[in-house]
Amino acid sequence: MAYRRTPAVQDRLDALRERLIESATNLVARSGYAGCSVAAVAADAGVGTGTVYRHFANKGELFAEVFRISCSREVSASVQAGNAARTASGSSTDAATAFVLTFAERALRAPTMAYALLVEPVDPAVDTERLLFRESFRDALAVTIAAAVDGGELPPQDATVTAACLVGAIGEALVLPLAKGSADSAVLPALRTFTLRSLGSPL
Repeated sequence: MAYRRTPAVQDRLDALRERLIESATNLVARSGYAGCSVAAVAADAGVGTGTVYRHFANKGELFAEVFRISCSREVSASVQAGNAARTASGSSTDAATAFVLTFAERALRAPTMAYALLVEPVDPAVDTERLLFRESFRDALAVTIAAAVDGGELPPQDATVTAACLVGAIGEALVLPLAKGSADSAVLPALRTFTLRSLGSPL
């Protein structure tokens, strides 16, 4: 008869997996991807290195999960900010601007993690999650832009292309501030102006 894990055993395994992911996430936030290792994750979680490998085949698999969860959190935060801005003002253009600025603000508050998520050299498995992040961020922003176009707030445009351009441009604008770990106070107002101009909205 094949062995079946009891619910209690599965709960313990799931909790340990979550602890490993949390430790890996904290390490990336402190040291970036290059500064992390499976041994460091194990030490932070208080387990042996072999325990990590029983849950994840290699470093790439573990940190791909870290990136997937972290990226999903960032997209969700931007979507929520956009929805809140639309509710407050009734403007989908305001929603798009809030969407972009929330992403930038959160990145600048956690520069090491944001740099890892955006541009730091990583394993191929992790880079796949990074590309999916850019795609999901683009698609979510495109929905907001399309709503602004449909509502007559913005001129006709391909919302997906505009969103992709904004994602690329904002990411590029943040690279040096994130690498330095600080940004001039004028960065966010400048990004707001750039976003509105890119959308074709009057300032």
